[in-house]
Amino acid sequence: MDDVMVERVLLAVDQVPPGSVVSYGDLAGLVGTGPRQVGAVMSRHGAAVTWWRVTSSYGDLPAHLRAEAFARWAEEGIRVKPNGLGCRIRDHRCDLVALADAYEAALGMLPGTDEDGD
Repeated sequence: MDDVMVERVLLAVDQVPPGSVVSYGDLAGLVGTGPRQVGAVMSRHGAAVTWWRVTSSYGDLPAHLRAEAFARWAEEGIRVKPNGLGCRIRDHRCDLVALADAYEAALGMLPGTDEDGD
């Protein structure tokens, strides 16, 4: 995983608004990689961003992250689903078009990128 992809994933996570979640796949589509690569970035570098807003496609979180994430979710108004594994992603998924717009705007402000984010 190169540093540019790590930076893109973390930048995208930073654009997810409070009270919303996205899946690894949502982020992967946005930054141009695969969900597993997003997961790898998050496991190694995610502590620096709002990691609790990134879930599986089912809205679930790994067991070792749930307690802290659920406390943060309670502050943001994200409800835990009855099975206790995560949230109903369809109820809390952020607006993916707005996320893409925010990501592109933030990407354009990074040093060394042109207006197309290249």
